Amino acid sequence: MHAVILAGGGGTRLWPLSRPDLPKPFLPLVGDRTLLQQTWDRIVPSVVGAADVAVVTDRRYEALVRRQLPDLEPGMLLAEPAGRNTAAAVAFALAALDRPGDDVMIVLPADHLVADEDGFRALLVGAERLASTTAADGGPGLLVTLGIAPDGPETGYGYIVSGETIPGASPAHAVTRFVEKPTADAAERLLAGPAPVAWNAGIFVWRRDALRAAFAAGAPDIVKAVEEAVAGGDEALDAAYRRVRATSIDHAVLEPAAAAGRVAMLRADVGWSDLGSWSALRDALASRGVTGRGPHRDLGSSRTLVLAGDRPVVTIGLSDVIIVDAGDVILVASGEASQQVKAVAEDWAAGRRP
Repeated sequence: MHAVILAGGGGTRLWPLSRPDLPKPFLPLVGDRTLLQQTWDRIVPSVVGAADVAVVTDRRYEALVRRQLPDLEPGMLLAEPAGRNTAAAVAFALAALDRPGDDVMIVLPADHLVADEDGFRALLVGAERLASTTAADGGPGLLVTLGIAPDGPETGYGYIVSGETIPGASPAHAVTRFVEKPTADAAERLLAGPAPVAWNAGIFVWRRDALRAAFAAGAPDIVKAVEEAVAGGDEALDAAYRRVRATSIDHAVLEPAAAAGRVAMLRADVGWSDLGSWSALRDALASRGVTGRGPHRDLGSSRTLVLAGDRPVVTIGLSDVIIVDAGDVILVASGEASQQVKAVAEDWAAGRRP
């Protein structure tokens, strides 16, 4: 078994700390270790050895990855010429890593939080067993995804809709379809419906030959372009990434595989968060008894997060407020509206500033 960590993305919803030159995976948002380092710690050496971990990242972040993961083998850092979403990144790992077809691959985002790490590792072991089995038709095994047990009608996540329990693999369920981020009403209907649903965390376990077959069925253009480019060297990779379509592994591969009965889900109740907004980070830190960082003092506030810089911050009587001092800019936002910071981050990156 080997693991592939996807360390890309701009993390614009955590601006102004997360910037294009230092995005979310490389920040120590929860504890002293960065999110990338915590992802590594979660699986090495308890699930896989250090030599069995690859990291796919943008070329801009090669030095960051090497500095933060000194035990990463040199040949296991796979640098993309540009971000093309997760389908191309996974296809890159599939093509670049020389492993047997029946070897099991774990795919993990680099920027998530897992509170119950022992429970998470146990799920990965169970997913490996499920993915290792041969399908009823004699083909490679199932593509396995971890579905997060939902605690409400969240609109910031995609959903996995599952069906019957897989015989002999309880509590695994066959996946019937994936739903992109729904409206609040649609999310409530999903939770109230008869089919078990879960949040889509983008964590996958599969045999390499099963993944290749799923790519061939659902996204042959992506896997063919990337495989040919890897064989041709850096110039060929640059050319391929200029034309390969940008789409998620969920949409390109898993949706058609689910329609063909090739996807299974294990439900995960492990204290997971994608830390996808300031309010999500606030709640994650609050669960650990943390209400802020840096020089700050509060009198009578609630559900408030303060990340101070060099200047002291004093808060009095606030409710549901996020304050982030990044040195060159200070963010003050309500937790309810913190998702909207993405639009400000995009304006800032484009030079549209106060």
